[in-house]
Amino acid sequence: MRVEHDDDPRRAKRFLFLRNGKALTGIGILLFFGILALVGPWIAPYDPNQVSADLLQPPTAAHWLGTDHTGRDILSQIIVGTRGVLVVGLIAGVSATILGVVVGVTAGFVGGAGDETLSALSNVFLVIPQLPLIIIIAGQLPTAGGVTVALVIGVTGWAWGARVLRAQTLSLRKRDFVEAARANGERTWRLVLAEVLPNLTAIIAAGFVGTVTFAVLSQVTLAFIGITPVSDWNWGTILFWAQNNLALQRGAWWWFVPAGLCIALLGMALTLVNFGIDEFVNPRLRSTGMNARLLRRRRIRPRIGFTPVLRTGPSPDRPTSEERS
Repeated sequence: MRVEHDDDPRRAKRFLFLRNGKALTGIGILLFFGILALVGPWIAPYDPNQVSADLLQPPTAAHWLGTDHTGRDILSQIIVGTRGVLVVGLIAGVSATILGVVVGVTAGFVGGAGDETLSALSNVFLVIPQLPLIIIIAGQLPTAGGVTVALVIGVTGWAWGARVLRAQTLSLRKRDFVEAARANGERTWRLVLAEVLPNLTAIIAAGFVGTVTFAVLSQVTLAFIGITPVSDWNWGTILFWAQNNLALQRGAWWWFVPAGLCIALLGMALTLVNFGIDEFVNPRLRSTGMNARLLRRRRIRPRIGFTPVLRTGPSPDRPTSEERS
């Protein structure tokens, strides 16, 4: 009779991402901000633009995160502004990922003149400075909001991902399983969709997370320096008003600290998710993640350049701990 164990290698590999503590923490934080972005306008205690007589008040029972110089509620501004931050990150990530996949996979799979043309196009976009370009476009379009910023980031931020995907596709297109499918008469689009893309999922996901991180930081930066309309609430807009009204010099920590913490938490969550994805891409990290429980049980701390090789039973040429004692 076969006995199932929790440390079954196949089961562990299948659920490796869900067993990763860093990835779960990042996903949990992202889910929290995602729910906040969806229901934020309905659960905000006040209208973020509503002024009151409570000018620059510290946190109280009426205003949990205090008020600004016009009596507007800081907590409501953070809750409502969450949607603007996540929408920009999502639009930029999706658009850049789609462009990167189309260009990178096509260049790597087609080869020849098509590969050279698409590679040259990628090289052109690699040298385009994204943030200065966004500042110029936003400055020429006074009504440019988060969607415009997201589209500019997406259109200019796909080149790195395309280069990585092209290199991986060049390796995959000559693999035995692809050649076998081609010999069976599979069409090119079928080879790409069914044989190549599933093996690029982890790399595509990592590129998406990286683009979202850059887009969020760019949106906050542009709002902080006043490039985008300050009437559109996001976390950078809160920091813009706090900086312009000398919140730090006036000791109004509640005006800028919560927004800064939200930015740091979101960036940390995206980074943790990226770490989890790395365990699928990097065989060394994947081996460590699959044997995490056994490593902790044996008090082994993995480090850079160290690949743990573990035995599930006692070594034949080494005595066990009981035999040594």
